[in-house]
Amino acid sequence: SVGVLVPLHEVGHLVCGLLSGYRFVSFRIFNLTFLREDGHIRVKRFAVAGTGGQCLLCPPDRPLADIPSAWYNMGGVLANILALLAVLPLLWADVDPFVSEFVFMFVIVDLFLIITNGIPMTINGFGNDAYNMRLLRRSELSKRGMVVQLRSNAMIQAGVRPRDMPAEWFVADGDVDYHNPLEACIPIMAASRLTDMERWEDAYVAFSDLYGRRDVIMPLYVKEIACELAYAAMITGRIGEARALLDDDLMKYVHTYSKVMSSKLRLLCAVELYINDDRGAAVAIYERLHADSGRYLLQGEVRSDLDLMKSMLFK
Repeated sequence: SVGVLVPLHEVGHLVCGLLSGYRFVSFRIFNLTFLREDGHIRVKRFAVAGTGGQCLLCPPDRPLADIPSAWYNMGGVLANILALLAVLPLLWADVDPFVSEFVFMFVIVDLFLIITNGIPMTINGFGNDAYNMRLLRRSELSKRGMVVQLRSNAMIQAGVRPRDMPAEWFVADGDVDYHNPLEACIPIMAASRLTDMERWEDAYVAFSDLYGRRDVIMPLYVKEIACELAYAAMITGRIGEARALLDDDLMKYVHTYSKVMSSKLRLLCAVELYINDDRGAAVAIYERLHADSGRYLLQGEVRSDLDLMKSMLFK
């Protein structure tokens, strides 16, 4: 049932998003991601803890107020509701007992997905579809955050580096509510852009400010902020601070995500160079990323990380 209903949920987002004028970027089920690359559909591995799938589209090129968001966000729940209505009659049909048991479990799993996505709540720090809809209705900055996230994601997957994206995307108009992940993503992406531009002191200050707000920022974002703060600390000579940040819990996170995110290999390269004083191991990590660069989903991030590693190792 899960194997059917999770993909169906993401298909609902896909169909409703496309009908709203969005453009296909990628479609992930568990750790398999389907994306369009050079006119072909390719499959790469990518995963985000706490999510079973994700449909990422690019918003239409319209003024912010004219970009629709409701159908795209609620398409998954609508698909699950349609599936429930389709199979409910089978509960009272004269069918094989095995089929009857399967239908019963299918209905239970589907109801669980409808409730956990259709009632506003956070799960493992992630806002569900209904929660995001509530945030989008609450403030224009939330909607801007969603649009910037989707557009920058599309560009990064296409190989564009953060430093080459429009600077105005990453300026928050008004006070940011850091409890709100759609708003908090804007200053986080702005800080990451400073790293890609090698504005090290500015990046350090930006990530330090974000890390100081860790009690109210979504836990996954906090781990990403800690990683980038540790990296900026190493680059700027604050080795003691970097050591304190890179505790066992964060290093476990870094090693886990190094399989799918090149930024984690960049961090490990810096650890070998600045903390372990092992230039050979650092060069080996760079060469490994260079050799495997094509298998990563976020190609703009890969290009950025390879250049930043070269800057560290060969300047």
